[in-house]
Amino acid sequence: MNPALVSALLALSLAASPLHAQSSDTVAAPTTETDGPTAAPDSQTKAPAVESAAASPASDDSAGQRPDADARAVIAKFKEKNPGLGKFFNHAEGYAVFPTVGKGGVGIGGARGKGYVYQHGKLIGRSTLTQVTIGLQLGGQAYSEIVFLEDAKAMESFKHGRLKLDGQASAIAITARAALDLGYRNGVAIVTMAKGGLMYEASVGGQKFSFGPL
Repeated sequence: MNPALVSALLALSLAASPLHAQSSDTVAAPTTETDGPTAAPDSQTKAPAVESAAASPASDDSAGQRPDADARAVIAKFKEKNPGLGKFFNHAEGYAVFPTVGKGGVGIGGARGKGYVYQHGKLIGRSTLTQVTIGLQLGGQAYSEIVFLEDAKAMESFKHGRLKLDGQASAIAITARAALDLGYRNGVAIVTMAKGGLMYEASVGGQKFSFGPL
């Protein structure tokens, strides 16, 4: 081989060796991918305010009006007219109060009224009074009526709609001057108080009563 060519190749080889060594010794540092700084929980974050209690609806009592206010007013009026009725309210198993009963006509008469039922002085239900009578009754009339139920048997009969007054049943009309002559008949005693109009008789025969618990 030509000595000059050999010398040239050797020189090129020696010149390339340091560059190769430098290239082989250089290692790229691995790149670490980060998600960035994580936000710490905010210790000052507050939960939304929660109402401690819902507002309670106003009751009939708070509004000053009870559902049976008219019936209670009638009871007070009966006691005022005749204080002797107090023992019937205290000792009866229960009673039904009809603030207004409409009645009138000559010949075939009728009556109807809505009221409230109490047991041991506690309101337990509502009642509707209906009556059809044949006989002399003069003048249109409205009156209040209270039906006293002597014992548990009479009370249950009333609740189940089995109480019907026969043709001989009568009520004691309460007036300011009348002496109280009230007694039970078949576990029932009835008092009435006229609200106006002329009444020829105080017969309550034929009255029937419905009952609906509260």
